[in-house]
Amino acid sequence: MTLTPQSELGPPADYQLLLPEGWFRVDIEPDRRRQSVDALVERQFKGIDNAPQLKAQLRQEMTGQATRAFEEGGIELYLSLQQAGQFTVPASLLVALGLPPQGGRLPALDDIAARLAAEEKIGREMSVVELPVGPALRVREEFDPARDRPAAEAQKEADYALPSVTLDYQVQVPRAEAILLLTFSTPLVQIADAMVDLFDAVAGSLSWTDAA
Repeated sequence: MTLTPQSELGPPADYQLLLPEGWFRVDIEPDRRRQSVDALVERQFKGIDNAPQLKAQLRQEMTGQATRAFEEGGIELYLSLQQAGQFTVPASLLVALGLPPQGGRLPALDDIAARLAAEEKIGREMSVVELPVGPALRVREEFDPARDRPAAEAQKEADYALPSVTLDYQVQVPRAEAILLLTFSTPLVQIADAMVDLFDAVAGSLSWTDAA
């Protein structure tokens, strides 16, 4: 995914991440989304020909997730298909690019951190950390629908809203007025620390590539 037009003295041409084996990249661009989701579904149901309803349900869910990711400004979406025995480890990574408003500038990471700290949100941990590519704002949040939704919404969504853990990294793109945002998420709150360790390792693998 190209970040910016290539320029000899400009920003990086692209970025790279090392993801665990078993993670699948979903192409969220509208004209390629369907083909990418179909490939994911066929991979998950390889060798299984008698589950058309389950395949249709997965296709609908994955299409919806890819559509939301694109509408939220995402440029890449990765889904975990890692297996632990017969169990698929559910997790996702959405990569987005934050740009300043026209004629404006993006706030510094310290300023973003100060604004988030002022909100005093339950379940949020935040720090500015040093990655190999430079400083980044790291935000870990635990979402509990019973706690974080208004009472009426919580009751209405109780049947399908699940707790989750998210880990965000906001990384300044070198020589550019842009921030690369990595948003990891998993519903496995029971092993949240282990999943966050995995997410931290992926974020730590971030590197920039320059134009050839």
